[in-house]
Amino acid sequence: MTTTTHASAIAATGLRKSFGDKLVLDGIDLYVPAGTIFSLLGPNGAGKTTAVKILSTLITADAGDIRVGGHDLATDPHAVRSAIGVTGQFSAVDGLITGEENMLLMADLHHLPKREGRRVAAELLERFDLTEAAKKPASTYSGGMKRRLDLAMTLVGDPRIIFLDEPTTGLDPRSRHNMWQIIRELVSDGVTVFLTTQYLEEADELADRIAVLHDGTIAAEGTAEELKRIVPGGHVRLRFTDPAAYKSAASALREVTRDDEALALQIPSDGSQRELRAVLDWLDSAGVEADELTVHTPDLDDVFFALTGPARTPDQTKENVR
Repeated sequence: MTTTTHASAIAATGLRKSFGDKLVLDGIDLYVPAGTIFSLLGPNGAGKTTAVKILSTLITADAGDIRVGGHDLATDPHAVRSAIGVTGQFSAVDGLITGEENMLLMADLHHLPKREGRRVAAELLERFDLTEAAKKPASTYSGGMKRRLDLAMTLVGDPRIIFLDEPTTGLDPRSRHNMWQIIRELVSDGVTVFLTTQYLEEADELADRIAVLHDGTIAAEGTAEELKRIVPGGHVRLRFTDPAAYKSAASALREVTRDDEALALQIPSDGSQRELRAVLDWLDSAGVEADELTVHTPDLDDVFFALTGPARTPDQTKENVR
């Protein structure tokens, strides 16, 4: 990370947006330190893309104080556009021309001199492992290659803040992991990444902070580990092959869920080393030996379903773990 990680790259308060009578964003607050990856999670229709479009000046907010790259979005949108790059869900690549021509077209749009444009295009094509395919029509590229070209085109203007709106949708696992590595390298160079995704593993792998958007509000925000701790359901599972040992353990342990058919016990736990040691100490002192011990801690899937499912309570709706 760079020394600018504590500065604000994106700061929005009271962000609201409606389309007709449909309220999409209900006064949300967002803060993204420079040089970090911030991930906005949410189900389809939650308002993730709307938030990106507002922050990247593509549409206007109904209300809210928004600063991007230190510039007021309402009074100086041109300065904001000069500081950012956007890669959307759908590739902006023109399949009728070559990868190199796509890059040079983008260089022209940024008003780079011809020689400078060719240099930047060549460097980015090499960086994204597209040099060999540069002279081929982009329509012949694989999905992963098109996404890499799309991101390379975004970088032509050397933006310090990049909005990635579901950048790995439809990619195979290898291409997705390649894109993750590219994103990490960008951030190591001091770039700020605002990432929307439906892949919870992606947010877990990449994001410094995560916000879960649901029903127009931020349902929760924090690091991946902080979010996992707000969801109950962690447990230690003990499985036995000896029915007598199973019955002995089941009768002695409190707050245990029994599975008589599988000879398994489930003990509530936060998965911490302290709690795990307590279970092991109890087994030793009782002279009971489990054949299998597994630990389950809530993951981002559990967080996502708990916060965006239909059975949430009002308190859950406003949970925030800053």
